[in-house]
Amino acid sequence: MPICIALLRGINVSGQKIIKMDQLSAIFESLGFQNVQTYIQSGNVVFQTVEEEASKELVHKIESRLKETLGYEVTVVLRTMEELEEVVERNPYDLPSLTPDEKVYVSFLSGEPAQEAKDRLLSYKNEIDDYRLRTREVYILCRKGYGKSLFSNNFLEKKLGLAATTRNWATVNKLVAMAESLRSKG
Repeated sequence: MPICIALLRGINVSGQKIIKMDQLSAIFESLGFQNVQTYIQSGNVVFQTVEEEASKELVHKIESRLKETLGYEVTVVLRTMEELEEVVERNPYDLPSLTPDEKVYVSFLSGEPAQEAKDRLLSYKNEIDDYRLRTREVYILCRKGYGKSLFSNNFLEKKLGLAATTRNWATVNKLVAMAESLRSKG
């Protein structure tokens, strides 16, 4: 069965859209997903599905059940295990050469931006942060912390016209490891 990773946007942030991870797991299990695992409180769910791919229909199914159960909308960005492995492999930054203050983040987009939006984003290059747009992900090298970065979820959503949710590099790698562990059990 395919392994997918759901990345929920904006839950458990500043006391908003609070959801416990055991409740989140139960919601995913109620959709028929198997071997559901969550990682930290920011809304990361690794699961197996009988669906053939991480499609818009699957995202809609998850978002609808979340709204039905929680009473508010939650944006979900979905990747397969293979897609998330590619994200790690395609990291454009030389991690060993980074200073202790430099951190890598990945913003996962709900789709591929139009060329016009990609071109518009290029005008925001700056000396504080670096970013690289690769299909449906934006790799961000923050030199002064993500909180001071121009490339927040809201900024990317406005410039690219797509939903975005961001994870730090350690979380991305942990999700890959969880997915691979699930695959090895299968």
